[in-house]
Amino acid sequence: MADLSELNLPERVVCQLPTRGRARIIILTGMDEEDVGWGLAAYGEFLRDDTPEDAIYERSGNAVR
Repeated sequence: MADLSELNLPERVVCQLPTRGRARIIILTGMDEEDVGWGLAAYGEFLRDDTPEDAIYERSGNAVR
C-alpha cells in the first residue's frame, strides 16, 4: 500500500464523512467478518441516543467523565 496515491472508498463509508473540514481514516486489515460485524454493532450502539432513563444522569450534573 505504500505506492498507493488514491484509495476508492465504498459509498457507505463516503456518506458518513463530513462534508467540510478534515477526516482521519484508519484502515485495518486482516479482520475476519465476525470482528467486522461486532465492531459495526458496537459503533451503532455508541451513536444511539440515551434512553430517557439514562439521560437523567447527564441533566443532573452527575455524569461520569
